[in-house]
Amino acid sequence: MVDTEAYTIEGPDGSSETLAVPAGLVETLAEPGEEPTTVVSDIVVQALAQHAHSLVHHAEGEPSPELVELNDAAEELFEERFGMSLEDAMGHSH
Repeated sequence: MVDTEAYTIEGPDGSSETLAVPAGLVETLAEPGEEPTTVVSDIVVQALAQHAHSLVHHAEGEPSPELVELNDAAEELFEERFGMSLEDAMGHSH
């Protein structure tokens, strides 16, 4: 079995969950000098933005105005964090 490393995510209500990832994977994905927690946080932001995008643009039916607003906010946060739009990062636009 592969060794693992644990990362903990804490929610605004104080709840938390710890997840295990293969040891060394996060460091493999990191840029030189980048902190492992930054890598994990980047992946979370990216995944949430992509999921919101999928719900708004690729699900059947019309999304609710609230979901569209959440997607817009996720895309803004993505751009603030990565310095490029989600559309540019994905090579995909609507």
